[in-house]
Amino acid sequence: MIDTYLFHMPQYLSINRKLETMHALTVNVSFGDCDPAGIVFYPNFFKWMDHAFHGWLRRFGGHSTLCAMLQSVGIGLMDASMRFQSPARDGDEIRVALEAAEWAPKTLTLTYRLTCGARPVAQGREVRGLFTRTETGIQAADMMALRDLIAQRS
Repeated sequence: MIDTYLFHMPQYLSINRKLETMHALTVNVSFGDCDPAGIVFYPNFFKWMDHAFHGWLRRFGGHSTLCAMLQSVGIGLMDASMRFQSPARDGDEIRVALEAAEWAPKTLTLTYRLTCGARPVAQGREVRGLFTRTETGIQAADMMALRDLIAQRS
């Protein structure tokens, strides 16, 4: 059995404990974010999740600094999904909340909640890996090294 941990600043929490938002950002939807039907074009939601992730990393020095410390080429995306609950439109103010991080030996699973006021807009999920160069190419490294570094810097 692989141990996994939900991560919340600055402690590791059990799966049964409620988590608070780890990082959030506000996006003001503009006409350019929307498709011809007048609703947000779906790739923008993924862009905003990525923006929230990197905003969270900035609290610990940022993506480049953390990768340099770990001799990594990046904290890359391995899988992403989104469940859309209601449309977002030009003029809406969307809150993108990074709510939980589940650490496993080779992956970090992040969950996001996107809302417009009290209205749920979408729920997202990302799985990321810490990648390093080896003689045979780039491969996933020990994610616990990143978890421990973030815990030290919080």
